[in-house]
Amino acid sequence: MNYAELFCQSHFSFLQGASSPQELVQQAAELGYSALALTDECSVAGVVRAYRHINEQQLAIKLIIGSYLRLDKLQLVLLCPDKQAYSELCRVITNARRRSSKGNYQLTEWDLMSIRHCLLLWLPDGDADSDAHWANWLQKYHTGRLWLAMRRELNHNEAAFHAYCQQLAQQCQLPQMCCGAVLMHTPERLALQHCLSAIKAGKPIAELGRHLLSNTERALRSISKLQKLFAADWLEQSCLIANRCSFSLDELKYQYPSELVPEGETASSYLAKLVSSGAKLRFPDGVPERIQAIIDKEMALITELKYEYFFLTIYDLVQFARKQHILYQGRGSAANSVVCYCLQITAVDPAKIQVLFERFLSKERDEPPDIDVDFEHERREEVIQYLYSKYGRERAALAATVISYRFKSALRDVGKALGLPVSQLDFLVKNIQRRDPALSWQQQLTTLGLDTDSETTQQLVQLVEQLRGFPRHLSQHVGGFVISQGPLYELVPVENAAMADRTVIQWDKDDLETMKLLKVDVLALGMLTAIRKCFALVKQHFQHDLSIAGISVLGDDPAVYQMIQHADTVGLFQIESRAQMSMLPRLRPRNYYDLVIQIAIVRPGPIQGDMVHPYLKRRHGEEAVEYPSEEVKGVLSRTLGVPIFQEQVIQLAMVAAGFSGGEADQLRRAMASWKKTGELLQFKHKLIDGMQSRGYAKEYAERIYQQICGFGEYGFPESHSASFAVLAYVSAWLKYYYPAAFCAALLNSYPMGFYSPSQLLQDIRRHGVTVLPVCINASDWDFTLQQQGKAIRLGLRQVKGLSEAGALQLVKLRPAAGYRHIQQLRQLGLSRSDLQALASANALSSISGDRYNSRWQLQDTQYSLPLFSAGSEVAESTSAYLLPPGPVQNVLEDYAATGLSLLQHPVALLRQAGKLVRSVPAAELGKVRHKSPVRVSGLVTLRQRPGTAAGVTFMSLEDETGTTNVLVWLATAQAQQKSFLTARILQVDGILEREGEVTHVIAGKLVDLSALLAELSTSSRDFH
Repeated sequence: MNYAELFCQSHFSFLQGASSPQELVQQAAELGYSALALTDECSVAGVVRAYRHINEQQLAIKLIIGSYLRLDKLQLVLLCPDKQAYSELCRVITNARRRSSKGNYQLTEWDLMSIRHCLLLWLPDGDADSDAHWANWLQKYHTGRLWLAMRRELNHNEAAFHAYCQQLAQQCQLPQMCCGAVLMHTPERLALQHCLSAIKAGKPIAELGRHLLSNTERALRSISKLQKLFAADWLEQSCLIANRCSFSLDELKYQYPSELVPEGETASSYLAKLVSSGAKLRFPDGVPERIQAIIDKEMALITELKYEYFFLTIYDLVQFARKQHILYQGRGSAANSVVCYCLQITAVDPAKIQVLFERFLSKERDEPPDIDVDFEHERREEVIQYLYSKYGRERAALAATVISYRFKSALRDVGKALGLPVSQLDFLVKNIQRRDPALSWQQQLTTLGLDTDSETTQQLVQLVEQLRGFPRHLSQHVGGFVISQGPLYELVPVENAAMADRTVIQWDKDDLETMKLLKVDVLALGMLTAIRKCFALVKQHFQHDLSIAGISVLGDDPAVYQMIQHADTVGLFQIESRAQMSMLPRLRPRNYYDLVIQIAIVRPGPIQGDMVHPYLKRRHGEEAVEYPSEEVKGVLSRTLGVPIFQEQVIQLAMVAAGFSGGEADQLRRAMASWKKTGELLQFKHKLIDGMQSRGYAKEYAERIYQQICGFGEYGFPESHSASFAVLAYVSAWLKYYYPAAFCAALLNSYPMGFYSPSQLLQDIRRHGVTVLPVCINASDWDFTLQQQGKAIRLGLRQVKGLSEAGALQLVKLRPAAGYRHIQQLRQLGLSRSDLQALASANALSSISGDRYNSRWQLQDTQYSLPLFSAGSEVAESTSAYLLPPGPVQNVLEDYAATGLSLLQHPVALLRQAGKLVRSVPAAELGKVRHKSPVRVSGLVTLRQRPGTAAGVTFMSLEDETGTTNVLVWLATAQAQQKSFLTARILQVDGILEREGEVTHVIAGKLVDLSALLAELSTSSRDFH
């Protein structure tokens, strides 16, 4: 006896379904079902995952696409027998979703009347009047495609309801079938389903009573059990309905937008023409023969795979950006092709990365080309609106991102569902230490006041672990647009995003990749904004026209690379972090490709795979470079036999373990989701056995597997690193030759990057650049260059609490001779809070003395009266009685008002007051011998504990001379947790260690000195 389950909801029916699409189809196949319909509520968000799982696992089960819909008391399941029905369903879901706010839907009778192809399963409500109305209505519009669905949940009143449904079916002459209304793949998920129901209702489980499922009957059930529950003809009817459903997602064929091709041209001829003209621009002295051969090869592959429209779409996008003078940079495997270089999609010089071109498109793996385009983060919206205006909202929408439960959100929601007090949950979330991999969160519950033997605590632990990774809702992708030739809703439903004027499809980037749908990534990058602003400042003050391509074509500048080798990289793109700065003096990049490796090597993948030290030893001639075979040499020769890039480990699986293209694609997907699902384990035996069968040693095979696991944590593609290296070099070049302009541009693009404005300005002052204070008569909103471009003037944007509108008004109406008294500012109509912010920042010093005087004068409201509107003499005489702020108070006020001080560093004040006995300034650590005891003190600017650091925390302490790098072992952090986690000013007694130019202090004793400057307002970048 066969059975097809035609009503089944996955966890994409958010907070209802308690199993994933993959679990449901897997279990249904194991139970021997002939088919399973995935019918999430007003959604097809999970169908691609089920489809992919069936194909990958080669399950003997048919997947039917459908959806569960409600309209008042009417409940329907719509199923798709063919492609027309699927497009119809997507249209109905789109209309219902677009009428409502994010996460909701509003179905109408018109939606249901318009259905001509879908099959309908009707679930009576039990209200006789309502059911009679809908029975007549449904028969009027859907005769021949309508069934009454019978369910068995073994509830107390089910017999009466069953009899009622049968009578209704006979009266209306409706055929009957049976379904499970499934919410779980196994009965063991009942507790989780109760928890999800409570979260959705916003009430504890204990208060829901009969609103909860009373048993496990809404799990997938064995066919033998179903035979006992349902009539044989109902079971047979389910299979007959399933047989009518022949539609498969295989039938969806994506069509690229065609209007980009001029009349009289084909996509191939037009692309070839653009590439040819672009090549003449890129190679003004003639295209080298080797480059032309690569162009011909790439064009042939693009034509064969029919990706011309994809490249034309990206070309059109970047041409818009060029016309609007918006900086951009393409990245991704296809972006680093000569074709993209000629189309001006990327500035990566092909001569420097020729090794990448052979695999910019994978014919064997049949993947869509990968091109992400980063635009200036302040101007990306212009590009997005261009897409919407060109293609319309029917044809362009953002891809979805599935927001899943993480530990804190799962703990909080499960705790509420179990009835734990909110205050206790807040305490748990705040105090559970997740940075120690050796100490599980479950072990910490006892010390935090929970009885681990109690039933509630055990339920909490079990349900939190089950809920982690479950989808919570759909959000919008950061910039992945899907564009189609026809209406998108014929391919996939579209719904409203939370952000105004944004629409998203119901599939995420992995689903799009599976379905081979074009996704154009329109991403935002702060560094591009900073570079464009720097170019403008250089043009304004030095009359030099700069461009990314122009700087790149100058070649590798030894002076710039020397600066990079010394880790003088504060503010630079990608190589500014603590870990990068520690690696730079060791790797010592000398050219562009070294920079490509530098960016990729300081990542969890290479670090966890233990690839960093072997690479450095081979690079410096301390270890021989050996390859177990010529095939492996072909993959790893450019990185001295060590896999550094994500693409390399995929290639190793193919050439060394015999993975097919499809298996390699599965491996890549597993790497991407390793942390969430542990999927890499399934490849372990195939990889190791495959390598051994090809003559590789078991030890080498196991090392490669461990390296792949490291990349599963976080690998970095060579193609992306190649593009990032261009921007890293350009930012370094600008800092070296135009330090003031570069720093001002960073500050005018803030927030971005790794460092605070205070740190950026301290660094630039150490480079000899003068920094001038904020002033109402000299400052603009932005930071500006003064003194022939050799000094930076603080911008009004740095003043906390000052509105941008108020600041712009102040600058716009500023007299040629400047403001002379506070009353002029009052007359501008500035708000009281704006005036107070300016006074606190000492921005009024040129007209009213110090900040105390300024605030005093602002308190004198009599001068807002007409009689006194012209004078300030009384205010000046009154202010003479005030004592000026002292050095300490000035610094504290500076930090409170602007987040920085140009007067003195807070640590210098403590040193002058004799509070830092024996503390060695950062600049003098070079005089301390290796392995010597040392004491250092400073403002805590960074706490960072990478997952690869085996419990070690990296801290940065800033003093008046520079930054000290401190390493805190796990035991030290645990023993002195309060000082470790909360100190703003920290004193560390430890041991200094030095390796070449890299110096750090191994922490021993930690002393919190924050109380010495209790009013100091600072923050640190903690555990990002």
